[in-house]
Amino acid sequence: MVKRSRARRMAESAWGVLLIGKAVVLWAVVALLLASGMWVSWGTAQHVMLTKGRERGTMTVSACGEKTCTGPFAPDGPATARPRVIITKSVTHRTGEKIAVAVEPGTDDVVRTGWAGVLYSWVPLGGALLLAALVLAGGLRMPRSAWAAGLAGAALMVAAFALL
Repeated sequence: MVKRSRARRMAESAWGVLLIGKAVVLWAVVALLLASGMWVSWGTAQHVMLTKGRERGTMTVSACGEKTCTGPFAPDGPATARPRVIITKSVTHRTGEKIAVAVEPGTDDVVRTGWAGVLYSWVPLGGALLLAALVLAGGLRMPRSAWAAGLAGAALMVAAFALL
């Protein structure tokens, strides 16, 4: 058996450290993508999913601008009616439509409730899953996990827009 030189052994060790470093960095990117997707989604999802302390009711779309629509808010229960609340235009379809909504505390902004609202609020997580799938497949060479993450993200996004 021939003994390898010290330089060769050090080079092999350095290559192993680089490979481990690459895996650590890519896993950190995947974790960052998923954490940021969860964080952004939770900003809206908390108003849709949590009921305690939230004003819920119905909004009638009366006017739409370039990015938002406005209309009066009729509460379900003891909340106060509001003459004008604001919702993103991507959630509405047409003027005169009645939408079940929840008011974000301290604002006149509303978010859609029900299954459509829940799925729509988690769309950023779906996008993060799609991006994480690319890192899993390309960088970490984990094709089955990448397919699972990508299909879950795509299904979430398709379901959200199918229900709107």
